[in-house]
Amino acid sequence: EAKEQVLANLANFAYDPKNYEYLRQLQVLDLFLDTLSEDSETLVEFAVGGLCNLCLDKTNKEYILEAKGVEPLISCLSSPREETVMSAVTTLMFLTTPRSRHQTTALPVVECMLRFSLSANRRLSNLATVFLEDYCTPQQVEEARNLSEHTAVGIPLPKD
Repeated sequence: EAKEQVLANLANFAYDPKNYEYLRQLQVLDLFLDTLSEDSETLVEFAVGGLCNLCLDKTNKEYILEAKGVEPLISCLSSPREETVMSAVTTLMFLTTPRSRHQTTALPVVECMLRFSLSANRRLSNLATVFLEDYCTPQQVEEARNLSEHTAVGIPLPKD
């Protein structure tokens, strides 16, 4: 429980750009990235929320990309927690650059966004639709629609 409180507080501190430099010095980005592989859904939710808050900063964005943070964030798309999934999608949006686009909009991600765009959950469907329209090419979306081997099958929609 103490670990959850500390991580929640760090994620909240990450909301304020004034704290970015201090959080980098304290290696909080590494802490958040490492926590993405924890078994505790609560810890993962706080970690992905913290990364979402931090990645608007160019230095933090580059650090996350260099630290291979995209793959563990993609794994968060299969979380049963709505907030974790929402933060993961938003973070992937913020991390998308011309150099990282091949990772953040990989075919399994696009297919997952197509599924999310059909969700009854309006927050999730709207965010997924924005992702598809603003971050993916029409060709990527069409390829994901026509995919015969469904790489995103098994990724459940969040329950929250």
